[in-house]
Amino acid sequence: MDRQELADFLRSRRERIGPADVGLPAGSRRRTPGLRREEVARLAFISTEYYARLEQGRAPRPSREVLGGLSRALRLTDAERRHLHHLAGEQPAPPVGPSREVRPSIVDLIGRLPQAAATVISAAFEVIAWNDLAAALMEDFSAVPRRDRNLVRRVFLGPQQAGLRLYGVSDADEFARNSAQRLRAAAARYPGDPELAGLISDLLAGSAQFRSLWASHDVADQPTRVKTFQHPQVGPVTVNCDVLDIADRDQRLVIYTATPGSPSAEALRLLAVIGTQRLDVPG
Repeated sequence: MDRQELADFLRSRRERIGPADVGLPAGSRRRTPGLRREEVARLAFISTEYYARLEQGRAPRPSREVLGGLSRALRLTDAERRHLHHLAGEQPAPPVGPSREVRPSIVDLIGRLPQAAATVISAAFEVIAWNDLAAALMEDFSAVPRRDRNLVRRVFLGPQQAGLRLYGVSDADEFARNSAQRLRAAAARYPGDPELAGLISDLLAGSAQFRSLWASHDVADQPTRVKTFQHPQVGPVTVNCDVLDIADRDQRLVIYTATPGSPSAEALRLLAVIGTQRLDVPG
């Protein structure tokens, strides 16, 4: 355990987080940037005295539970969480839930694909990054709550009309089956994640189709390579679907491209111009 490095690291992480970042009132009497020690302690469910001793380099080695609480309280990234554990002389525990942190290089990559719609999907089927054409083809993910960016929630609990289900894709039933299988495998990898458990509970309660698929205990995955979106402005858009694994984050990069010279390629070019504006809604 490197007490001084641990103390300096905790202090630096605490000072970079504002009260508003964790849902606390800012107040008007803050003399230093970031959170107060007592606020971090409260968020991490440890005593203020013990946290103060950690920042002073005088505390005994923190347990895995304490390190987990500090990681959540300080909003640490996966890399920072691992570093915190190493400083404390502990092997990093596996992440509690699927990573939502997308590498900047991946975000930059999908932004450089102007003729392709691209998204990054977490192991829990949440859309966690997207480019402009993906927003135009499917929906403006920045305009909906995080809960509604989950594709498995949408396919099982969203609008079930044929033209609306999962953006009108031609393979909605096949996606539903494959997503249930992948979700079961994810649940085995992240057994302690309350958010993933809550998602599965909602799906079991709200969808007879999901209950049937879940009861099969299948974990195979055969993604569709070609699918058609029924878009309200440009009509059917048939695309090739390529899925690339981002293994270190347990994420997938999904890229939709149309055959060059096809009507769907023209439709994607039109969508790149239209963006997320709705042409069927009076201004």
